[in-house]
Amino acid sequence: MKLLENKTALITGASRGIGRGIATSFAKQGANIAFTYNASVEAAQALEKELEAYGIKAKGYQSNAANYDAAQQLAADVLKEFGSIDVLINNAGITKDNLLMRISEEDFDSVIEVNLKSVFNLTKAVIRPMMKQRGGSIINMSSVVGLKGNAGQANYAASKAGILGFTKSVALELGSRNIRCNTIAPGFIETEMTEKLNPEVVQGWRDSIPLKRGGTAEDVANACVFLASDMSAYITGQTLSVDGGMLT
Repeated sequence: MKLLENKTALITGASRGIGRGIATSFAKQGANIAFTYNASVEAAQALEKELEAYGIKAKGYQSNAANYDAAQQLAADVLKEFGSIDVLINNAGITKDNLLMRISEEDFDSVIEVNLKSVFNLTKAVIRPMMKQRGGSIINMSSVVGLKGNAGQANYAASKAGILGFTKSVALELGSRNIRCNTIAPGFIETEMTEKLNPEVVQGWRDSIPLKRGGTAEDVANACVFLASDMSAYITGQTLSVDGGMLT
């Protein structure tokens, strides 16, 4: 039996990068997939078809996770279409990097809103249905930057560190209802975004990692599969770093 058979997962920001990798890995493990995207309807439709090829149900929703009302409506729509939400992956995120002296108030607020408030919005939207089901797994995407900080990313680090405290609090509140909440902290993950960087800089990062390579979206997705499945039934309130040993 597949690890996520008959489960429905809601994944935010799944049209590319890590989110897309999670959606694909979950579909391979038998999960039905509801996912959100921002812009490209064509890309979302293509992903739906790609996921459905694994024999599961998949549907994309154009929705802004940073908007509270939109998040509540999204959860209601997914419940109506799929019947349950067993797993929530809060993956939506942005960066607006700059030194603190140069970060505008607008850039600080937008990063906090998209990266942190969206986690509140969607978690708030799914906890009642999960409580009725008496079960669920919420997985929040943080970052090694949330654990150690990073020059030029004060806004991003603050948003990702906030997720850690939020996750622990949710785990404490909802554990008695068999709802688990954990965080994944990816390190240097090679996606479409890193392909645009200077190859020498990227190689320098690889060389500084104990495993001597960047991570893949699949590396993060595999950790999500574990935390979403019954294999992690006794794990909640934890942060799992997927970083090749970067913070060791």
